[in-house]
Amino acid sequence: MPDGKPATDLRRSLRVSDGIALLVGITIGSGIYSTPSLIAGYFGSFQGILVAWIAVGLFVLVGGLVYAELGTRFPETGGEYVYIARAFGGRAAFLFGWAQLFIIRTSPTAGLSLIAADYVGFFVALSPTAKIGVALVFVAAIASLNYVGVERASGFQKITTLVKVFGLLVFAAGGLLLLRGIPNMLGSELQPTTGLPPATNVVAALMLIVFTHTGWDRVGYVAGEMKNPRSVIPRSMIIGLSLIIAIYWTTITIYHYVLGMDGMRGTSTPAADVATLMIGPIGAGAIALLAIVSAIGSVNGTTMSASRVYYRMAAEGRFFKWLDHIHPTFQTPSRAIIAHGVWASVILVLRGSFENIAAGMVFAILIFYSMTAVALFRFRRTEAGEANAFRMPGYPILPAVYLLGLVALLVARAVLDWRNSLVDISFVATGIPVSLYWFRRGRTRRD
Repeated sequence: MPDGKPATDLRRSLRVSDGIALLVGITIGSGIYSTPSLIAGYFGSFQGILVAWIAVGLFVLVGGLVYAELGTRFPETGGEYVYIARAFGGRAAFLFGWAQLFIIRTSPTAGLSLIAADYVGFFVALSPTAKIGVALVFVAAIASLNYVGVERASGFQKITTLVKVFGLLVFAAGGLLLLRGIPNMLGSELQPTTGLPPATNVVAALMLIVFTHTGWDRVGYVAGEMKNPRSVIPRSMIIGLSLIIAIYWTTITIYHYVLGMDGMRGTSTPAADVATLMIGPIGAGAIALLAIVSAIGSVNGTTMSASRVYYRMAAEGRFFKWLDHIHPTFQTPSRAIIAHGVWASVILVLRGSFENIAAGMVFAILIFYSMTAVALFRFRRTEAGEANAFRMPGYPILPAVYLLGLVALLVARAVLDWRNSLVDISFVATGIPVSLYWFRRGRTRRD
């Protein structure tokens, strides 16, 4: 270790409940409270919207099975970084880790903290500068919580996950029980508002829906701290994703049942609008609290999982050696947690809005999802990893369909929105010259 202290292992203490809490806690952030209104502008009817949500939900469930097998083949801290390194080598893994720190994981930490601050403004008037300050406090608080122990961070994750799931279930049940007297608006139709070709509309909507589902992939990041990854990872993926999909489909159905296409396009807070109709103005306040808990829970899960990637890279000599450190008392990758919080704060201050912070994140993620899908085929062919690993059902058909879907989305986005795609991929590409320098300097150890 850099400080000369004895090496300390990460504590193996996480169970299935922790894995489910992490998956659900990260995935259900603010997306379900904001993206459905944007998606309504890309379609002419709820039927098209529902088909898109169902398709992405099933698609993500297959992805969860892919990651369940990868995570049990290599039950080590780092998740995708480990799979990419094993399949494609150190440079590809370095690019993944670089993108994680500089855009993919720190951006949602910054953006979701800002959304939480926005909802704090529902109760207390905040200036733009004050909102930034509140968001920075959220980032620092979550980083501190993760610094002092994975059990504390995981406990907080469980609590926030229970709150957000319970809140959304109450919202769904309330919609079914209390809104029976409201006209059914599911059949309303309008022309899409974007003025774009139908294919462009569909791709743009799918990217937003995928964004709302992102987070499920990070269960494997803490595999090195699980008591029994062979059991914990698959069960966490299947149970957690099934719960998320059911909540999402029910929630968007209630939105459209009450508000219709016109109402959805005319609001940025559909859940608050529906809650107001259910139980009056107090409903909007309840939804605001739920949105804060959802956003902060997602920030905690992201900090908890992504910091393990930076630590793993440094431990293998593929990143700044300073990050190769396990706190002797708390047994956490404390310096990696600090780096995550600091860079998220920098993004928050420099970019300042959720839209700017989130731009390009999904496109970059899809690139690495594709790489991990290819990695699965390689590992099956070579029988790499643990001999008793979970083996996903439907191989090779299901992972092939999953990979083709990822490539189709990437190609469609690159062709139909090439300007933004170039900007998105540039964030990842900035790591290429750095990796060339890093490897040329011989700072890596052999695998």
